[in-house]
Amino acid sequence: MKIDGIPFKQTGYFSKIMCDYLEEVDSLKPFYNRFPAFENFEAQIIEKQKNFPSSHREILSQALTNQYAQIDTSAGTKANIASLKEENTFTIVTGHQLNLFTGPLYFLYKIIATINLTKALQKKHSQYNFVPVYWMATEDHDFDEINYFNLNGKKIQWNKDASGGVGRLDTKGLELLSETLAAELGGGKNAEYLKTLFANAYLNHENLTEATRFLANELFKDYGLVIVDGDDAALKRLLIPYVQSDLVEEKSFKAVSTTIEALNALPENYGIQVNPREINYFYLIDGVRERIIEKEGVYFINDTKITFTRDEVLKELENHPERFSPNVVCRPLYQEVILPNLCYIGGGGELAYWLELKAYFDTVGVTFPMLLLRNSALLVTGKQSEKIAKLDLNISDLFLKQNTFINKKIRAISNIDVDFSPQKELLKVQFEALYDLATQTDQSFLGAVKAQEVKQVKGLENLEKRLLKAQKRKLKDHVIRITEIQNDLFPNKSLQERQQNFSQFYLEYGDQLIPALVENLKPLSQEFTILEFN
Repeated sequence: MKIDGIPFKQTGYFSKIMCDYLEEVDSLKPFYNRFPAFENFEAQIIEKQKNFPSSHREILSQALTNQYAQIDTSAGTKANIASLKEENTFTIVTGHQLNLFTGPLYFLYKIIATINLTKALQKKHSQYNFVPVYWMATEDHDFDEINYFNLNGKKIQWNKDASGGVGRLDTKGLELLSETLAAELGGGKNAEYLKTLFANAYLNHENLTEATRFLANELFKDYGLVIVDGDDAALKRLLIPYVQSDLVEEKSFKAVSTTIEALNALPENYGIQVNPREINYFYLIDGVRERIIEKEGVYFINDTKITFTRDEVLKELENHPERFSPNVVCRPLYQEVILPNLCYIGGGGELAYWLELKAYFDTVGVTFPMLLLRNSALLVTGKQSEKIAKLDLNISDLFLKQNTFINKKIRAISNIDVDFSPQKELLKVQFEALYDLATQTDQSFLGAVKAQEVKQVKGLENLEKRLLKAQKRKLKDHVIRITEIQNDLFPNKSLQERQQNFSQFYLEYGDQLIPALVENLKPLSQEFTILEFN
């Protein structure tokens, strides 16, 4: 396997705030705790150890033992769950929605980055234990975001009327989808494994939480991955004081709003990822996950007839904490309250909203985790590598916008120079002399000189475009071939990892796929990884 990498900033696919974060620009430093570098983890461990209640460990370990009761658990995962009781055990966490059959390819990259970081930390800090955790977004209600995956350029979608937390959705109706998938996969050993994996996950489990836990466990149990379902009454009980502060004092709203003001005051104009509400919790029961809205001392559950007085809502919280579901603003806090966590690994959009939360964490006295941008990768098959070599392409150029990519390549292979930069430079020199002449004689002619310069530069640019267009026609076959390989690697003109499902690569590489990714993805590399398979 050939491994290469390019800086995230050079790909053109990552936001300014993420690129600046990776470069540790000074203006962003107030919005996070410590940057995720090996030398910073010791201080993070000491801070978390000091602030994390030991009683939470026992509750966490028991809750996870219960969640794994009906699943074939590897020895590594069992040992990790048990070790969470110990004061010297810490977690590295990633989170993701319950996308059908893992959804986009980067689901794997998130979890692999988590696994690899724990392994690296274990080597460096052998006196501690480090546990990789995947947090399932079981309480999320955006079914339309998770009910499909793409295979061979086709969208395989689960059509179902859904409401409430997606984790509680029953899996009825997925038999038809299993048949569709089987037909699309075709035959062969790897295809048969994928068919069986899908069927065992979705047809043999009653709800989406159980199905996703089974699926992720099957893919990663050999690495000791621990999967957490936050929709758990015992774990939610630990959140009660923080929910109460939101219901009564609007703590998260006030703290995050202040942070947003500070971010908006920066000259970089980063933009805001999420905006807080006065109460950042939903009311969650079967089929319902709706916002809690307070008006004049009465707590309304949006789009329902359910209401509470203040005393009633606090009593409901005490008796049924599992019915209070944090939104995107408070879910990170919930995670850090119940886990002895050091670092959260997420995508650029996720980390951008985490940067809005540090002041809130400080306000409620919870240690803010390190924030690590997940691995991103472009997987290039052996056949694709051959095409790239034959076309004499630089893989980094494939990240360019298609028109820019084509123009650059046409200029490189053309037998005539379709770059008028020298002529434009010569024209600039000539007009500098004309500007000087006009200044010495009659400055009223400066406008006329400027107009003539603009006209002639534009004429050169138009001529350059026409010649380039003519060369494209002349080299039409080559343009088609380089466009095809770019479209193949960047489906829908987007990153491969956001479009394709892991099954497309498993068909070709089988049970070697995940080990190869684990071996080659480096969580702290801070580069976009390009993996060319033999």
